[in-house]
Amino acid sequence: MFKLKKESGKARVGKLKLKSGEVNTPFFMPVGTKAAVKNLSPEQLKETGTECIIANSFVLSLRPGSKLIKEHGGLHKFMKWKGGIFTDSGGFQAGSESFLVGMTNEGIKFRNPYTGKAKVLTPKEAIKIQEELGSDIAMALDDMPYPTLPKTQVKKSVERTHAWAKQCIDAKQDKKQLLFGISQGGVYDDLREESAKTIDSMDFDGLAIGGLAIGETKKQMYNALNVTLPHYDSKKVRYLMGLGSPQDLIKAVEMGIDCFDSIFPTQNARRNGFLTFNGSYNFSTAKYAKDFSPIEENCDCYTCKNYTKAYVYHLKRNHENFGLTLATIHNIRFTQRLFEKMREAIKKDEFSDFKQDFLKGYLKR
Repeated sequence: MFKLKKESGKARVGKLKLKSGEVNTPFFMPVGTKAAVKNLSPEQLKETGTECIIANSFVLSLRPGSKLIKEHGGLHKFMKWKGGIFTDSGGFQAGSESFLVGMTNEGIKFRNPYTGKAKVLTPKEAIKIQEELGSDIAMALDDMPYPTLPKTQVKKSVERTHAWAKQCIDAKQDKKQLLFGISQGGVYDDLREESAKTIDSMDFDGLAIGGLAIGETKKQMYNALNVTLPHYDSKKVRYLMGLGSPQDLIKAVEMGIDCFDSIFPTQNARRNGFLTFNGSYNFSTAKYAKDFSPIEENCDCYTCKNYTKAYVYHLKRNHENFGLTLATIHNIRFTQRLFEKMREAIKKDEFSDFKQDFLKGYLKR
């Protein structure tokens, strides 16, 4: 469970105890959709300082199947990862245009892309899948509305999310697996407040905020957090789903968020983007062809300790997969270093100064 250790303003550090071990908060989870973080082995991932990842229960239930993974001894053994594992419920994926057939009060009706057959993902089924996977933390099934939807539709999504949350609690059987609830509400203050109060009142181990970082403005996102967080129990861990840019992460930590997940660092690596404390830059440009310096001075990642920008540029230009591995190692390590520095600043009551100094350096490019 969650133990709060120290606060600096609203930013806070703590420990989240999982069945696989303890995780320091605030923390960042790279995305391992199909039981693998793209281009990295579990050993390489561990060396970045990553303590926890998130996998996609919905995708894994389709292939290779949650029953097969259970027969293998669970997701940790299946992917040889000893750290923490969150699994999402599938609400976001099953509800996307590529899968969605229809949304009902019973669950999400989707089409299996491998068989073509229609199926309904119910709250009970979502919990069963995650328990078969054996993740440390399961997420309740939610109905995530997009910010462009009218208020009447968002209200229906909120009501459905609350009904499904209760069904998920009732379906839970694995006492060692933690269960997190998710509040919704789009960009509507009254719906956000109502959803936060309702989810907080339920018997969840942690509290997530969903439906953000999906197209709303930054002002709308931060407003939704300001509306939600006062109604969340401060003794429970708070999870903002899908947020990954460094400037947004540091702002959200300042507001009191404890954990995050995003494809941001791995996706940037695939798109030729390096993240550094002096800003991000595109390493596919020719000026790096003869640059024999590391990606970032004073970075302790495997890439920076052993290779130069010129080498990574060469690999990427010639479509060598090792270039993707080196870029991904650096970007994830950068993100974990950022969280290590944030935790240290909170412990020293220096978070506000750290935030100012970081943004001054990061945003100058």
